[in-house]
Amino acid sequence: MERAVIKGRATLNGSVRVEGSKNAVLPILAASILADSPCIIKDVPSLDDVTCMCEVLRSLGGQANPSGPTTLELNGGGIKSTEAPYELVRRMRASFLVMGPLLAKLGRAKISLPGGCAIGARPIDLHLKGFELLGARIAMGDGFVKVSARGLVGNRIYLDFPSVGATENLMMAACLAEGTTFIENAAEEPEIIDLANFLSNMGAVLRGAGTKVIRIDGKKQLCGVEYTVIPDRIEAGTYLVAGAISGGNVLVENVVPEHLKPMIAKLRESGARVEEESATQVRVIGSRRPIAADIKTLPYPGFPTDMQAQMMALMCTAEGTSLVTETVFENRFMHVPEMKRMGAQIKIEGRSAIIRGVPRVWGAPVKATDLRAGAALLLLGLAADGVTDVTGVEHIDRGYSDIVGKIRALGADIKRV
Repeated sequence: MERAVIKGRATLNGSVRVEGSKNAVLPILAASILADSPCIIKDVPSLDDVTCMCEVLRSLGGQANPSGPTTLELNGGGIKSTEAPYELVRRMRASFLVMGPLLAKLGRAKISLPGGCAIGARPIDLHLKGFELLGARIAMGDGFVKVSARGLVGNRIYLDFPSVGATENLMMAACLAEGTTFIENAAEEPEIIDLANFLSNMGAVLRGAGTKVIRIDGKKQLCGVEYTVIPDRIEAGTYLVAGAISGGNVLVENVVPEHLKPMIAKLRESGARVEEESATQVRVIGSRRPIAADIKTLPYPGFPTDMQAQMMALMCTAEGTSLVTETVFENRFMHVPEMKRMGAQIKIEGRSAIIRGVPRVWGAPVKATDLRAGAALLLLGLAADGVTDVTGVEHIDRGYSDIVGKIRALGADIKRV
């Protein structure tokens, strides 16, 4: 098992470039199934989850081949299979996103119940209710979900919760449905807008992406396109926190500042200087010691749940007491026992964590339990006295391309072993 070993108390300085968005590229890869000709996707991050999604597409009969360091050529024209293999789907929850395109294009799909990080229940019932409203039949058994339809028909779909995955799956399915579909209480994340832009470039007719109501007018077919994925706002936020927690001066490049507003606001509240230097660059300058700030995770445009653990790492070293409330996932405090091993003072009460900041934390052997928890432990290790040994680095690889190398390039004493 690979580990990351960090010798703390280094001040980070320099610039770091953010990759394409993991949470945007995965649904875009799934949406390529809808096209009748090849798609070329640019600024694709080198991540385990991207590799897994490409394997899913190939297992269905499609093509997903690199044509450059960050470019993929996709061709779903040869897809005939409608069953995604269990061994791939169990590795990554986002593989469930092929269900909507398969249902729309081939009239059926069979997929095992999805896996992914163990951060809490993420039921697929919203996806299935939406497919039913579009005219699909649902059958479940033996750990699989089967959907089928002679032809999808547009309808009004109200989501009980603004689920990103359900919004994406239903958008893709509705693109080839007969008539008009309205998705109400839709997710508003930037990744939703990116998927809508990709689908529109393929010839789909969508309006309202990024608002609570998305309208899709079905088309009979879509064509392949060339498309560049948006930058990863969570990776950007992680490097901004890295600069702040180390008291450093870090320029984060290839970002969309508008997507970072909740994180920038909280970093400024914690005492860091954050400056938007251009339309694609944000600089963070850390303070001598952070100031406590309260955080509550919410669907976009609220503070992202995917940045909760990283900001908690910053609050562990802050002056004062912080309250972190997690409203999106019920099991997203698994990093807390590991942080406490490093001297953090944290008390869990239901869905809230009370953090009493301490002037120093120390290195210790800790374990990454999920993707963002792993990133948070790396960040806390940057601020710790001594050596922090993080196991479970494979979780971090699901969402960050060479995070160890990028942090080392900024001046950290960190290596993989």
